[in-house]
Amino acid sequence: MSVEAAFSFSTLPAPARRHIRLFQIHQFLDRFAMGLTVAVVALALTDRGMDLVQISLLFGVYSVTTLALELPFGGLADSIGRKPVFLTAVVASLMSLTLFLFTSDFYVLGLSFACIGFGRALRSGTLDAWFVETFRAIVPDVDVQPALAKAQWANAIGLAIGAILGGVLPDVLGPQAQALGFSSYDVSYAASFLVMLGVFGFTSLAIVETPRPSHPGALRKGFANVPKVIKEASLLALKHPTLSLLLAALAFFLMATNPVEVIWPTHVKPMLDADYANTVVGALTATYFFSIALGASLSPYVNRLFGRQPALTLAATFACLAGVQIALSLQGDIFGFGTVFILFSVLLGISETPASSLLHRCVTDDQRSTMLSLKSLIQQLGAALGLVLVGAVAEAYTTPVAWGLAAVFLCVAAMLSLGLAKRLISEQA
Repeated sequence: MSVEAAFSFSTLPAPARRHIRLFQIHQFLDRFAMGLTVAVVALALTDRGMDLVQISLLFGVYSVTTLALELPFGGLADSIGRKPVFLTAVVASLMSLTLFLFTSDFYVLGLSFACIGFGRALRSGTLDAWFVETFRAIVPDVDVQPALAKAQWANAIGLAIGAILGGVLPDVLGPQAQALGFSSYDVSYAASFLVMLGVFGFTSLAIVETPRPSHPGALRKGFANVPKVIKEASLLALKHPTLSLLLAALAFFLMATNPVEVIWPTHVKPMLDADYANTVVGALTATYFFSIALGASLSPYVNRLFGRQPALTLAATFACLAGVQIALSLQGDIFGFGTVFILFSVLLGISETPASSLLHRCVTDDQRSTMLSLKSLIQQLGAALGLVLVGAVAEAYTTPVAWGLAAVFLCVAAMLSLGLAKRLISEQA
């Protein structure tokens, strides 16, 4: 089968089919474990006495930890192997869940969120690389992209089902948990812990990787290279106005939207009947993931409407997001909020492809990794700053006021993207 041939699962040799199924199961379990807590984390923190400022700071700890460790850990899996790095990430997740289950102290919770960030930095690209390398070794002449799509589908399904069940469990088993002295939301965290143990066991037994030679200096070298990577990427962006505009737009975009993505459950829960509130939040979280996937699939068609000019597409998407975020802040019932939130999520998905397309268009292969690192850095900083600012406004006034004001950041992102579009059009003329 040639690389250009249509992908057909049934025509693949048995080892390739088993490899895809194995990775699908693994991705489903890993994301299912994460999905169990993602729907209720903000509600669980509120139940532990955290206010919106503290919730925002805790998510900021996660972002900053991921930001600080993603660069030095980027090459670690290449050096010592994908499987051991991923298993270490699972251990970090288990530590985070354990800390969360047995504390209501803000500082210990901060350590829990730091462990999440540590695990996220370690997880990045580990078993994905293992999957691609092994698949190509089995069938070197087959396009790997459709196989990755199957794995990504299992990934999304795991998150969605986990989010639904993570919302149902506190409503169904919460009273029993409270009778034992725990929070009703601890049921979802305990379930996530058990599934994560299963992920550790499954990875240990089912994922086979040839051991790599030991490189004791790999981690030290990774940390030593961080200042160099940031310096090179920053100089590249400063010398390339197009990149500077794009990165600034993405930073303002995350400043506006990340606070909505993090604290919306705390805003929605008072709209719901207490008997099924967590179930609805879980279902809406699952819908959020599916809506982002839908938006990503619609992105190429939207781009055609703007003459295949991704900067114009991005400017229009950011402008629409600003209006939708304001509309979201004005909703007072669950039906109105749910409808607008789905539209908000679809627009988030639409924004992903044009932003990536612009970035890759502006850099050469030898600059690509450096610029992707800087993009991650700036986005995490924008997300953390937005959470702190918007969380403070939400605590001082109300969440709708904070979201409405944060929409100004989206307007700035839209204007920067429009300036970027004009620049690119003039360069093409």
